[in-house]
Amino acid sequence: MPEMQAAFSPESMRAEKRAVAGNSVLAAFAITILKIVVGFTTGSLGILSEAAHSGLDLIAALVTFFSVRVSDKPADADHQYGHGKVENFSAFIETGLLLLTCIWIISEAVKRLFFQSVEIEPSVAAFLVMLLSIVVDAWRSRSLGRIAMKYDSQALEADALHFSTDIWSSSVVILGLVAVQIGRTYHVTWLSKADPVAALFVAGVVVSVSWRLARRTVDALLDAAPAGVRNQILERIHNIDGVLEVGRARIRRAGNRYFADVSVGLSRNFTFQRSEQIVDEVTAQVHQVLPNADVMVHSVPRARRSENIFDRIRAVATRNNLNVHDVSVQDLNGRLHVEQHLELDEQLSMKHAHDEVTRLETEMRNEVPEISTILTHIESEPATIERGEQVVQEPRLEQHLKTIVKEFSEVIDVHEFQFKTIRDRLYVSCHCTLPDDMPLARVHDVQTAMEIRFKQEAPELFRVLIHPEPMTDNRR
Repeated sequence: MPEMQAAFSPESMRAEKRAVAGNSVLAAFAITILKIVVGFTTGSLGILSEAAHSGLDLIAALVTFFSVRVSDKPADADHQYGHGKVENFSAFIETGLLLLTCIWIISEAVKRLFFQSVEIEPSVAAFLVMLLSIVVDAWRSRSLGRIAMKYDSQALEADALHFSTDIWSSSVVILGLVAVQIGRTYHVTWLSKADPVAALFVAGVVVSVSWRLARRTVDALLDAAPAGVRNQILERIHNIDGVLEVGRARIRRAGNRYFADVSVGLSRNFTFQRSEQIVDEVTAQVHQVLPNADVMVHSVPRARRSENIFDRIRAVATRNNLNVHDVSVQDLNGRLHVEQHLELDEQLSMKHAHDEVTRLETEMRNEVPEISTILTHIESEPATIERGEQVVQEPRLEQHLKTIVKEFSEVIDVHEFQFKTIRDRLYVSCHCTLPDDMPLARVHDVQTAMEIRFKQEAPELFRVLIHPEPMTDNRR
């Protein structure tokens, strides 16, 4: 699983990555020159192999230096996913250079072991250079590794891995030189072969490093998902309330940035706002696994298994960007009859509105074949803000309406009457208090009955709106 990354600014990231990569280049250059000089002076294949290794490390360090400069550039019109892949490609080049090193070292070692005898002259300078190489490699490996972990940089991590293995290979070369010196002092001839054997060990270390780098860089270039990450993301998304299924979860990496592409199935009756809330939660859960990832979530409408006939009717309306309410379904001698209210733009003509209703009803019957007949009440959905002419006082009418309320024994009280005239029409609104435990269906029946009685007793009322409140929330 990728390491959790702390928040950092792009400027500080670029500065630190470039600084540590530049220092690595300078160190690689100095060590390579020293090893070449001492290798030719002593004739040690072990040191020459290390010089070749360091030379290629210098090239790799240069490639890394330039790659981190390019990879941190922001995305543009031609590179929408940024330039992070440059780091992965840099690591791939380093792998190829390491394999070339292996071929040369193995070839020279086999020559010296079986076909050619080379006199080696171990010297104090040789030992000092190799010890210095170990110290420098330890320093830059630690520096590179720290920055690579901090910013999840594969190119810097590859360099850090190189130099950590250089410590061991340099140690083996020193042991080879010691063995040659011991063989010369005590006349043990077979120890003269210790140097090419040490070189073979260096080659083995390089092969091991190359193999690990090759697997990781090829995986990155082929957009392989990090091991186990996809399952973690799927598990987290499945636990989100409202997600019915996860159709797709794809992850790719470019440099130190991850990109996640997720498709989730949501109830087809969800509002756009509710869908957006779930999408935000999916994004947050992906970020719990892959911090700083660029997440794209695609929501797909799906029918729930628990859908009833009301849900299916509303789903058809929602699919057509229409809003139905007060849906009623009656079973008349085994045949289902549906009554519903549909809101349409008040500026539509009667012909256009009727055609819209006919099309919707046909689609509903096709979608829900159990329905025998549908009757739709068309309501105009206001498209403009109505300007109220004035708020009026109607004390006698208010008292009369309060008297009517006494007919409804379940109503505890009625209050906050407001009368207003809009386009010469009288509107009234009020609040009524009902028992806390009254079922919502009964609340609706009482409201409707009160509205009907108000209009019967006061025909001048154009619109009546009653807001119900529970007794414990009565804020009079």
